Amino acid sequence: MRAFLFASASAGVLAIAAPAFAQTDTDQPDEQRAAQASRDIITVTATRREERLQDVPLSVTTFSQAELDARGLVGYEGLAFETPGVVLNRPTANFNNFTARGIATNGYNANLQSTVAIYIDELPISANGNSTILDPSLYDVERIEFLRGPQGTLFGSGSLAGALRIITRSPDLNTFEASVLGDVGVTGSSSIRQRYNAMVNMPLVEDQLGLRVVGFLRHEEGYVDNIGTGISNADTLEAWGGRATLLWQPTDRLSLRFLVSREESNPQDSSLTNPLLGRDVRISDRPDRFTGELTNYNVTLNYQFSGAELTSSTTYSRFNQRFYVDLAGTFGQAIAFALDADAYDQNFVQEVRLVSQTGGNFDWVVGGFYFSRKRDVDFGYRSNEAFLTARGITGLPDEYYQRLYSHSLQHEAAAFGELTYRFTEDFWITAGLRYGSIDAQAFTEPGGYNSNYLVNALFGIPGPLTITPIPEETGIKAEETGPSYRFSASWRPVPSLTAYAAVATGFRAPVVNAFAGRPSLVDPNDLIIPFGADSDDLISYEAGLKGSWMNGLLNASIALYQIDWDGIQIQANRVSDSVQFATNIGGARSRGVELELLARLADGWTIGLNGSINESKVTSLTPEEAAISGAVEGIRLSGPRFQGSLLVNYNFGLMQNAEGNASLAVYHVGGFPSSFPNVPGQPGVTSPTYDVTDAYTVVNATLAASFDRLTAGVYVENLFNDRSVTYVHPEAFLDGRYALQRPRTIGVRVGYSF
Repeated sequence: MRAFLFASASAGVLAIAAPAFAQTDTDQPDEQRAAQASRDIITVTATRREERLQDVPLSVTTFSQAELDARGLVGYEGLAFETPGVVLNRPTANFNNFTARGIATNGYNANLQSTVAIYIDELPISANGNSTILDPSLYDVERIEFLRGPQGTLFGSGSLAGALRIITRSPDLNTFEASVLGDVGVTGSSSIRQRYNAMVNMPLVEDQLGLRVVGFLRHEEGYVDNIGTGISNADTLEAWGGRATLLWQPTDRLSLRFLVSREESNPQDSSLTNPLLGRDVRISDRPDRFTGELTNYNVTLNYQFSGAELTSSTTYSRFNQRFYVDLAGTFGQAIAFALDADAYDQNFVQEVRLVSQTGGNFDWVVGGFYFSRKRDVDFGYRSNEAFLTARGITGLPDEYYQRLYSHSLQHEAAAFGELTYRFTEDFWITAGLRYGSIDAQAFTEPGGYNSNYLVNALFGIPGPLTITPIPEETGIKAEETGPSYRFSASWRPVPSLTAYAAVATGFRAPVVNAFAGRPSLVDPNDLIIPFGADSDDLISYEAGLKGSWMNGLLNASIALYQIDWDGIQIQANRVSDSVQFATNIGGARSRGVELELLARLADGWTIGLNGSINESKVTSLTPEEAAISGAVEGIRLSGPRFQGSLLVNYNFGLMQNAEGNASLAVYHVGGFPSSFPNVPGQPGVTSPTYDVTDAYTVVNATLAASFDRLTAGVYVENLFNDRSVTYVHPEAFLDGRYALQRPRTIGVRVGYSF
C-alpha cells in the first residue's frame, strides 16, 4: 500500500511544478560563458546598500532562488551545510539554533537569544529569546545572505556570531507569472514526505501596482516510535503558510510595499530519542508538542531623494507557541512530571534609515531602530490522573500541581550609522557605530499556585496536598546602554582581488529569570535562582581575501578570525528540580579559518568547495562561575573543529530545448560537546547528560531534466543512510536527548512555470 501511494503521488506530482533546478547553456563557447558569468556579478545588501560581494568587508555566503532550487535547499539545515563555519542545532522540528564560528556553550540556549540573528526581511524572528523558532519556507525568495562574525552595528542584539537574512521577493509590476513545485519522497522504508509550493504574480496597474502571493503545504510522516504513547512514526510534521505582497509605485521616487505572512507548524511529537530503548525510539506519557504560529504584517516605504534613499520599515507580528514536554526523565521515570506551557508574543519593529547613493569619496548610512516585545507565558506543571489515583494523592483542582502566569517586556532602541571614505578607487575604510539601550522586565501575574507534589510523589506520601498561592510580583528591570562598533579597511591591489581587515563587536539582550530568588522545594540547601544575566560582550578581529578571476568563472574567499567573548550568558539548571536560569560567567576565545571556492569549468562542470577549521574554548573562569555553570577552564565550546562541503554539478544537453543536470553534494560536520562537562552546583562531578555528537558525513545526489517550462528530477538525501548523532540535549529532564541524522530519503521533485 505504501509503495502504491508513493507511486500514485509521484505520478500526480509530475503534472505539477516550477523550475526547480538552475541550468546553464552547455552549448555556449567559453567566451560567451565568461561574458555571462561577468554579468552575473553577485550583489548583496549586507551593509544596507547594494554592493558587490567581493567588496563587502565581511564574510557572507549568498543563495539565490535558482541556487536553492538547484540544490534542493528548502530549510535551515541545507543553509548550514553549505555555509562554512555554521552548524544547525536542531533537536526536533521548530527548534532551530545556529552556531557560527564556535560561539555557543551548548546547542539549545534555553531562555537566551541565539548567537546568530535570523531575519525575515526586517523582522528579527530569533529575538524571541530562542524559544521555538520556525523553519520558514524558502520558496520564491529574492536572496538569502548568511553574514558571519558579529553584526551588532547594523543588526542589533543577538547577532554575536552572525546574521541570517531571508529576503523575500517583491511583485513584478509588468509581468504575469506563476509557478508550482511539488516534492514527494519516502524517508526510511515507509514514511511519505510531501512538500508543495505555489506562486502567482499579478500586475494590477502596469508600472504602478502589483500583487505576489506565495503558499506552501508540508506533510512529512515521522520516523520515530513513541513506546509511551504507542504511536509509530510519531514525529510527523504538518505545516502550511503563505505570504501576500502588494507593491505600489506611484512615482519613480516613491514605493510602498505591504506584506502579510502566516505560517503554522504543527509537529505531532518530538524527534529526540533514547538510544537505550532502541534506535528511533522515545518514551513520554503524551506526545511532546513544540508548535508555532507566526503572523507578520509589514509596511515598507522607500523614497529616492537626490543623492540618498530613505527606507522606513514597520513590522507587527504575533507568535503563539506551545511547549508541552514530559519531564519524567529528571527522576528516571519514577513519577509523573511534565510541563505544558503556552506562550504568546507580540512584537513591534520600526527601522528608519537613510542611505547615500554610491559615488564620490563618501558613502554613508544613518538610521534608527526600535523593538518592543511582550511575551505572556502560562506555565502548567502536571502529573496525570492515573498516577495521582495510584499514589492516593489528592487535593489538586485537576492534574496540574503548579500553575504560574507570567509576562515579560523587552525594549531595544538604537541609533546607528556607517561611514565609508575612499582614499582611492581601490582603497577605502569604513567605520560603523550603534548606540542603544535595552531593557527587560518580568512579571508574575495573580492566579497561580504551587503545591508539595514533588516531595509527596518522590517519597510516596499519599493524601491531600498543600496548595500555596503564588503572589503577584514585579521583577526588577534589567537595563543596559552602550555602543557597538565596527571598523574595516579594504584594498584592491588588482581588480580581481579585494583584501580587508575588520574589528567588530556584538552583544545580546540582558535576561531576567522568571523564578529569580526562589529556593528549591525539593532541596532547600540547593542554590537560590539568581536575578538574571547581563548582556555579554564580544569583539572579533578578522582578515580576509576575496577574488574573482576569468570573468567570474572562478571565485574564492578566505577569512581568518579571532573572537574574544566575555561575560558569557549561559543557561544552567538547578540540580534538585531542574529549574532553568540564566547567568554570566568568565570568558572564551575562538580562532579559525574559513574557505569558499566556486569554479565554473568547461563542458558544463561546476565545483564548489567550502570548509572551516575552528578552535574555541573557555579561557577564564572563577571557581564560583565553574560551580554554578559546570564549565571547566580550557574546555571546548559547542562547535566542531572542522566542517565543510563539496558540490559537483554537471549540466549536459539532452535534446533540442532540453537539458540535463546531475549533482553530488558531500557534507561533513565534526563532533562537538553538547554542554559544559560538570553538574552545575557540584564542581568536579561529571554531568550524566554530558556527551559529544558524532562526526558525520551526508551525501546527497540529484538527477534532473529541464524542458522549457517543465523541470523534473529524482533525488536522494543521505545516500548512505548515515544515522549519526547530530545533537545531544544538555538538560536532564528529558528521557530522550539524542537527535539522529534523518534516514535516507528518496524522492521526485517536479516544477512548472507559467
